[in-house]
Amino acid sequence: MIPAGLLVIDKPSGITSHGVVSVVRRTLHTRKVGHAGTLDPMATGVLILGVDRATRVLGYLALSDKEYLATIRLGEATVTDDSEGDVLSAADSAVLRSISDEVIAAEVTVLTGEIDQVPSAVSAIKVDGKRAHALVRAGEDFVLKSRRVTVQGFEVRVIRRGLDFIDLDVVVNCSTGTYVRALARDLGEALQVGGHLTSLRRSRVGSWSQDEAVDLQEFVDSADPAGYLVGLDAVAARAFRTREVTNAESEFIRTGRIIPWAEPSGSDPLPAEPVALVTDQGRLMALAQRRGANAKYLAVFAE
Repeated sequence: MIPAGLLVIDKPSGITSHGVVSVVRRTLHTRKVGHAGTLDPMATGVLILGVDRATRVLGYLALSDKEYLATIRLGEATVTDDSEGDVLSAADSAVLRSISDEVIAAEVTVLTGEIDQVPSAVSAIKVDGKRAHALVRAGEDFVLKSRRVTVQGFEVRVIRRGLDFIDLDVVVNCSTGTYVRALARDLGEALQVGGHLTSLRRSRVGSWSQDEAVDLQEFVDSADPAGYLVGLDAVAARAFRTREVTNAESEFIRTGRIIPWAEPSGSDPLPAEPVALVTDQGRLMALAQRRGANAKYLAVFAE
């Protein structure tokens, strides 16, 4: 039997996130696999998957902040805000030469912090029950609403200039729901030259980084692919704030009865986000959230 746990995959380019799920299902011989935080086919990097009961934590892990490494090309706007889409407009080379590093830095600063962002048209957001990216490919016109997102960091590390383009290698740290494609588009619009992504790599999701992600092919070829799974107890300790429960409270969780949400003596108040309820041995019993004076169970793992 395959144990429950998280799998941190380094997704290659050219495959969808669901395609990775299919590969993992075949490799582990189980249907109970899901993923948190979609990566488009052109994107690479950290993709977190849940196996068996670990799929229940994916929705809460998806709320974590993320880091991306990307290359933004200034000088062309595209339909998809990346290099795979048709070119909508191209800037004059003289205009590109007039844009200084300082002007670029100033516009990047404007796109840092809490901003209202219109998602990329090729996002998975639904419009009248259909995915936006499907509507784009069908040639339909629509308008997506802006949303409030947080860009904690937007750093330009390298600037390369060509005859008809400026390439920026950037690092973006942002809240969930932020589209790096949209940052490229909006930066190009602010500079009045157009912009799109030529590469995108997710280097971190929460505390899970690319350094510990396993290459998809390496995972498939492994003699023990299940050995790459991170167990639920380890996930709880690493990804959530924890609250230790007593034996009596553990029994309450097992039988679905509500437990009081008393604060541990001398500690700071527990946050509003999900908290992992664990035994004194570190075993994950449930994810819970405060509801009044009691705990609301978000997902129960106790057998």
